[in-house]
This record gives sequence, C-alpha cells and structure tokens, in this order.
Amino acid sequence: QLQVVESGGGLVQPGGSLRLSCVGDGLNLNTYAVGWFRQAPGLEREGIGCMTTVVSSRFLEDSVKDRFTVSRDATKNTVYLEMNSLKPEDSAIYFCAADAFRGFQSHCTMNEREYRLWGQGTQVTVSS
Repeated sequence: QLQVVESGGGLVQPGGSLRLSCVGDGLNLNTYAVGWFRQAPGLEREGIGCMTTVVSSRFLEDSVKDRFTVSRDATKNTVYLEMNSLKPEDSAIYFCAADAFRGFQSHCTMNEREYRLWGQGTQVTVSS
C-alpha cells in the first residue's frame, strides 16, 4: 500500500524550532510533488508549502515563508518541513501529501484536491 508518513511533531516553546519529516512508504517520494498542510481546531485545513523534484519549485505561503523551509533528502526518500521561530498560532495537526502528476514539473500546487496520497498527520503544539 502506498502511503506517506509524517513524524517530528511535538510540544515546543514559542520561538522554538521543529523539523517535520514526510517519508514515502512503498513509494519513491523522489518522483512526487509534496505539499505540507495544517489544520488547527475549528479551522479549515490550510496549505503551507510544497515542492516538486525541481529545487526551484519550492513554495511557501506568505504567513510562514520567513520562518519555514521545505526541502528534500533523496537518499532518505524524505521531504522535510523545517519550522523556526514558532508561534502559538502555528499549533495544528500538520499533514504531508504526495502528488505524482506534478512530480517533475517546475511548479507545485497548494490545491488539496491535486494530492492523492495523504498522511495521518503529526501534532505540533507551541506553548509555554
């Protein structure tokens, strides 16, 4: 069964950092576009950032682009979301999702409906 699995969430103080991982299980994630999304209680899921296999495709929403980074490690079949200067409002369940269609394209998308494979999510809580 093809799936992606997130890890790396946890409790962190404001101003702290976390690195989330998205690993391909049963699939070669190095051929997929990957998007990161989050959902806070009572709110709709929102896109944060994405990238295809093309490094220049990396995209981050304005709300996080000065603090978050998306990257890949092809040797580990993993895409990362590096989060710095975390704020309480960053608290949410974070999801990664994979899209085979855009894997080698120059632009990724934050349209959720374009992603076929979703992980179960990892909880991030920013609190003192």
